[in-house]
Amino acid sequence: MLENDSVRRAVEQSGHSAIMISEDELLQSLNKTLQEQPKNQPIWVFGYGSLIWNPMLEYVDKQPALIRGYHRGFYCWSRINRGSPENPGLVLALDHGGSCRGIAYKLKAEKKEKELLILWRREMLGNVYIPKWVRAETAQGVISAVTFVIDRSSPAYTGKMDEDRVVSIAMNASGHYGSCSDYLIDTAESLKQENIRDKKIFRLASKLLRCSGHASNTNDYPANDNQR
Repeated sequence: MLENDSVRRAVEQSGHSAIMISEDELLQSLNKTLQEQPKNQPIWVFGYGSLIWNPMLEYVDKQPALIRGYHRGFYCWSRINRGSPENPGLVLALDHGGSCRGIAYKLKAEKKEKELLILWRREMLGNVYIPKWVRAETAQGVISAVTFVIDRSSPAYTGKMDEDRVVSIAMNASGHYGSCSDYLIDTAESLKQENIRDKKIFRLASKLLRCSGHASNTNDYPANDNQR
């Protein structure tokens, strides 16, 4: 879908092309980010949400990583991927403050342009994120990785939202990539599998399961939190 840019075409056919940036603007953003890459360094991508459970990247190394100065949260309205313009869903974004544990992926040097174009079509189509190079701490040492931070000036920025409202929105929204509720549960499950403890995400997943009538064992999502 992303290689063929079929998501863009589907949004255009639905009459909502105004919520996307053009392909030229997308390429300009990608080229600018590559120009800002630290010299003589491999390209790493830091994933903190769906990139953990569905990276869709051809990579040669994968490392647990910690970045400081940003934290993950449901701060982004999703009008394409997990919602629609009529019924927006929510997806994760990095916002200022705290820290965030995730997964860093090292791209194949010879395929970086192809892989990053797919990534940009996935993350930047709606023009809600700012690509950033961040310092990521791994077991191998500190690396430079590109990631996506919410643009607070964008209409897609939600600000802080009550947890019950997040759950209610997640239960009722879906988009071109599937339902918002699946996104939340898949993220919680992948964090647990990677031994990344995020008490807020786990709490939201437990509430969602209870509200949707599914049994939720609180032991499934550990309460202590390694994210600061």
